[in-house]
Amino acid sequence: MEKENMPNHIAIIMDGNRRWARSKGMDIKLGHKEGAKTLEKIVRYANQIGLPYITVYAFSTENWKRTEEEVGALMLLLKNYLDDYSKRADTENIRVKIIGAIEEMQKDMQESMKKCMERTKNNTGTTFSIAINYGGRDELVRAMKKIAKQVQNQEISVDEINENTIANSLYTAGIPDPDLMIRTSGELRTSNFLPWQLAYTEFLFVDKNWPDFTEKDLDEAIAIYNKRNRKFGGK
Repeated sequence: MEKENMPNHIAIIMDGNRRWARSKGMDIKLGHKEGAKTLEKIVRYANQIGLPYITVYAFSTENWKRTEEEVGALMLLLKNYLDDYSKRADTENIRVKIIGAIEEMQKDMQESMKKCMERTKNNTGTTFSIAINYGGRDELVRAMKKIAKQVQNQEISVDEINENTIANSLYTAGIPDPDLMIRTSGELRTSNFLPWQLAYTEFLFVDKNWPDFTEKDLDEAIAIYNKRNRKFGGK
């Protein structure tokens, strides 16, 4: 992969774990486990080809509406994933960040998140952001409240609020907006994922469930991205 042709940041909505399991007559939990394996494989490959940033949608604020059994299984899988992956990510020079309402998670999950981020914070390879308990509109509400408090405390004036003020108040502060957003399973929506950050992002919807997504699929997605003409509102 040519460095000059590489997007700076790819965001992924990893859709289709449940669909994949059902198509094979398996328990849904096995679909999520297989999806976790695919995620690790794709992030490792992204790091190998020099992708600076990758952000994935792991668990949304809306996912709490699923059955208690499935949510419990997902939380356990995510916690074990973070505990185990922090060690491997460290040896592979991958920096892990968690974005979302972390403070609303259970204490043991919060600890796993913090340990994973702390352990990998000085790594210089791919920055791997995992959106957990994340909702795009909720992120914007929190950002507005943060800015409102700054105005209230006379730290900034209303006239000083601009796009940078908002961007720097988001979970993704310091991370460039995605150049490419990939969604698997054939669904054609963004599902409350990074609404501010995806304003000028190129979208690619892949008719393949996430557990079946491969390194070759990522290569093809990057090749398609390179054929796009990004105008950013210009001619």
